[in-house]
Amino acid sequence: QVQLVESGGGLVQAGGSLRLSCAASGSIVRFNVMGWYRQAPGKERELVAELTSAGSINYADSVKGRFIFSRDNAKNTVYLQMNSLKPEDTAVYYCRGYRTIFYDYWGQGTQVTVSS
Repeated sequence: QVQLVESGGGLVQAGGSLRLSCAASGSIVRFNVMGWYRQAPGKERELVAELTSAGSINYADSVKGRFIFSRDNAKNTVYLQMNSLKPEDTAVYYCRGYRTIFYDYWGQGTQVTVSS
């Protein structure tokens, strides 16, 4: 069993920045893919960015050029640096680590609120 714990959410004005962290209780190199997702009220959960074990990073079009996904294997932690935040970025942000359908873990989420 692996636990993923997000932190770093909060309230920020439009144009501001936040950095989310996701700390894993085990080694993150076991995951083939690590991702950040978000879910706004009344909307489905959507992919924000994902990092594959090969090192490629895919971003949702809505965050390209503003968000940066990084990892620190030594700390078993991944990060999402969010810049130029917009009110439409308001959501609960979740971290996910995936290897197989039997090794698929989610964090509890952290709230990000961007005021206009």
